[in-house]
Amino acid sequence: MSDFSSSLITWQKVHGRHDLPWQNTIDPYAIWVSEIMLQQTQVAAVIGYYSKFIQRFPDIATLAKATQEEVLQHWSGLGYYSRARNLHKAAVTIMEVHSGKFPEDFDTIQTLSGIGRSTAAAIASFAFNQIQTILDGNVKRVLARHFLVEGWPSHPKIEKELWARAENLLPEQQMVAYTQGLMDLGATLCTRSKPKCDSCPLINTCEAHKQQRVHQLPTPKPRKTIPEKHTTMLILMRGDEVMLERRPPTGIWGGLWSFPEAENAENFVDLAFARFGISTKAAEALPRLSHAFTHFKLHIQPQPLIVLINETKISEAGYRWINVDDAICAAIPTPVRKILQSLKD
Repeated sequence: MSDFSSSLITWQKVHGRHDLPWQNTIDPYAIWVSEIMLQQTQVAAVIGYYSKFIQRFPDIATLAKATQEEVLQHWSGLGYYSRARNLHKAAVTIMEVHSGKFPEDFDTIQTLSGIGRSTAAAIASFAFNQIQTILDGNVKRVLARHFLVEGWPSHPKIEKELWARAENLLPEQQMVAYTQGLMDLGATLCTRSKPKCDSCPLINTCEAHKQQRVHQLPTPKPRKTIPEKHTTMLILMRGDEVMLERRPPTGIWGGLWSFPEAENAENFVDLAFARFGISTKAAEALPRLSHAFTHFKLHIQPQPLIVLINETKISEAGYRWINVDDAICAAIPTPVRKILQSLKD
């Protein structure tokens, strides 16, 4: 076993995290759900969602039987909703193809929707004690600093080098402690900013520390100008109800309920009548809000429209009237929840 691995394992047993809700189990379902939630999301944000999700969907069969809307509703606010759609799709696959049992074969795990090499390795390591290496963002940072690997870690060439180094470090035993140690080190000590090098078990072999270049690595992603988009959300209000529309199954906020959107419209009252056959009057616009996605920033102008005739019917599928309180608890994006909360307040 390398000094890197043995030092990390020893450190993890004493100083690592041992009381997270998804730890101290070999249930692949519980581990799988946690790993998907932890993709691109901090542990602190995941804990509450994870507990509620597992309570509602305690096993693969329950998750597979649920509707996608139910799954999205329990994911609402966590972001990156394709993760929830893939989780549900994979559960259905496990029931139909694998007789309801989470597969143990490493390559087979990677065939499930939403599971890549690193996530599959984490599941295989924690649930089945397999010798597989992970390489998430935290681990890339640890390895880039320790071995002084320059270049953006997600560039194919650099990523290939990091995978090779990660595989060379694998111990032949104590995989759970080793894998958890890698995660814990990147999350608690070898952080993006203000790393706690003096507490690091690998300080004596870290090349970036020796050369005082810890803050320079990993090399940042090449900066690009983030596009900005604008939209107006139409808040059609009928008493204490609002009208929501279901978004397309894929893309931004896929499958969630949101407000109808309008771009470049000069008269929203005319637009509402032309699109829905509903007579309205415009109320004062609500404050604009912005929401950042991975690849662009969206500026939203909420425009309330008060329905004048109480008997309104919408013939188009994918629309519904819903009480504001119920809408807040539905499968909706975070900006929509903020708008609804402002209406309620």
